Amino acid sequence: MSAKRTILVCCDTGCIASGSKAVVTALKEQLALAAAAGVAGAAATDATVEPLVKQTGCHGFCGYGPVVKVMPDDISYYRVKPKDAAAIIESLGGEPVERLLYRDDAGQRVTGREENPFYSSQKKLALRNVGELDPELLDDALSRGVYESLKKALTMTPEEIISQVERSGIRGRGGAGFPAGRKWRIAAGYNNNPKYVILNGDEGDPGAFMDRSMLEGDPHSVLEGVAICAVAVGATDAYLYIRDEYTTALRTMKQAILDAEAAGILGDSVLGSDKQLRVQVVRGGGAFVCGESSAMIASIEGAVGEPRAKYIRSTQEGLWGQPTVLNNVETFINIPLIIANGGDWYAQTGTDKSKGTKVFALVGKIKRSGLIEVPMGTTLREIIFDIGGGIPGNRRFKAIQTGGPSGGCLPDSLLDVPVDFDTLLEYGSMMGSGGMIVMDERTCMVETARYYVEFLARECCGKCVPCREGLRWLLDILTRICEGEGEFADLEILEGICETMTLASRCALGKTAANPVITTLRYFHDEYEEHITHKRCPAGVCRMGVAP
Repeated sequence: MSAKRTILVCCDTGCIASGSKAVVTALKEQLALAAAAGVAGAAATDATVEPLVKQTGCHGFCGYGPVVKVMPDDISYYRVKPKDAAAIIESLGGEPVERLLYRDDAGQRVTGREENPFYSSQKKLALRNVGELDPELLDDALSRGVYESLKKALTMTPEEIISQVERSGIRGRGGAGFPAGRKWRIAAGYNNNPKYVILNGDEGDPGAFMDRSMLEGDPHSVLEGVAICAVAVGATDAYLYIRDEYTTALRTMKQAILDAEAAGILGDSVLGSDKQLRVQVVRGGGAFVCGESSAMIASIEGAVGEPRAKYIRSTQEGLWGQPTVLNNVETFINIPLIIANGGDWYAQTGTDKSKGTKVFALVGKIKRSGLIEVPMGTTLREIIFDIGGGIPGNRRFKAIQTGGPSGGCLPDSLLDVPVDFDTLLEYGSMMGSGGMIVMDERTCMVETARYYVEFLARECCGKCVPCREGLRWLLDILTRICEGEGEFADLEILEGICETMTLASRCALGKTAANPVITTLRYFHDEYEEHITHKRCPAGVCRMGVAP
């Protein structure tokens, strides 16, 4: 009798858009037909039809979706269509369907992910379960050890939990990079109750889908991290603030909470202990600025999502004036690993000051786009060329924008820069939540700066003058330069506005909003000069004309 097999079908939002739901239906239909006919290749003799096909979260290789993985054979198929279902079912236990396998850089077909260059250099910690389980099945999560770390945490003192998080060196993955353990310790030190935990799932960066994929693909690991934090700091209530447009993530997390409460994992008694944890989902306020911590807290309280000056940190007076810990999705999903294996184990990965791995959304002018996870300190070259496969059409790499719309644009001369919190800041960019947009020679860097400034000007809350007026002035000047009406005096004005915004803006959005302008002026100054001197766009993007 052959081994029981499971067919994992990516049903993340991206693959659903490419038709993965129809693939699931077709596979189940073919399994039913094979079982009825007694076809041995369909493994019909050792398993019923329904459990064989699982709808999972993101498999990562988004540019080649829908992705189907057959386990335990470790065979992955790409760009699968419903018409391919019969061939996949017939192949179970035999030779794989060669035409659906990935062709590597040498042109050879590969079956397993260890042989696929997109996956082979990655290290999955945060994404350990994403793509491997059905996010809507609690039993699936339990079978992979989810909530075991919460059980362990309940046998530890708050001091022991926080010490392990501190020893891990994990820094907040939402962008600021503040040490998570230090934040937890500060909140735990206050005796005024109640205390709160907030999950930041308000991912608003263009081209970013890291948090969404974790919420959709491994909701119970996220909840476990939140619960461990609550036990450590003494919180009894947690709020999951999730972007309003993430309908699948919202539904998945709500169902996960209900299932966990029904199983006695959360609620009035956390896993039968004397700890309580009530978890609620809050739909995002629909504004990019609500991703900023104080604006998010205001939004949860029912007020307008506007930042406030942080003379007093949220760990002291946060939600409703009470001690509050706020971390993002990726931070929380790493916590169970730290408790299970110890902080020292986690700290073995990464760099001296940036521990662990980082999840990125690698998109743009890149051959292999998708969701990746690599150790901190991996270079841009390794990410773009080893994992991403380089630029399509043998075109020249020009720049990569990291850190979302408030990040910077880095040129080819910085390809060997290691990706970590501090190094990216040194070169004018930042980690952000993890968006990476690759650009080739056809990209105009002046227009790129203008695009991000336009986005930020639209999303600015308008509360402080430096950000509100600074973005409007930047947008006006950059638009004139792109239209061939710029002057050299404009460049000096741009630099002055950027400096003022960075120094005087109220919140992190305003303080970093000028980064696209600062870095393009710094690394692509010649393109600004070309637009102003010759009234010409070298990339042929701006409507003033094209380069000969």
